[in-house]
This record gives sequence, C-alpha cells and structure tokens, in this order.
Amino acid sequence: MTNPAPSPELLARLVCPVTKGPVHYDPASNSIISLKAGLAFPVRDGIPVMLPEQATQLER
Repeated sequence: MTNPAPSPELLARLVCPVTKGPVHYDPASNSIISLKAGLAFPVRDGIPVMLPEQATQLER
C-alpha cells in the first residue's frame, strides 16, 4: 500500500512554517521539502505534517 501524495491544490498553498518560504513535494521520500530551512516535513496519509518538531534535517 502506497502513501498518497498531497493534492496539488494543497501543495500550492503550503509554505515552510520556519522560513515562510516556498516548499516542494518529494515523492521519493514522501515529504515536503524546504530547501531554505534545510528541513523535510513528513506526509502521512496524504496530509503534510508541517510541524518543525516532526521535520528531519536535510543532508547538505
């Protein structure tokens, strides 16, 4: 069973909660990526979890 991606409508409205900058969806990791903050926010059951304490640090 695959984890569904967030809807395009939802993705168009999301911003990083830390930097307020743009984010994009990464299907390989099923997460919302904020390059400026260096964070990956998980997506669970098609719903982005945009809480900084739930994010993981990106490899630089």
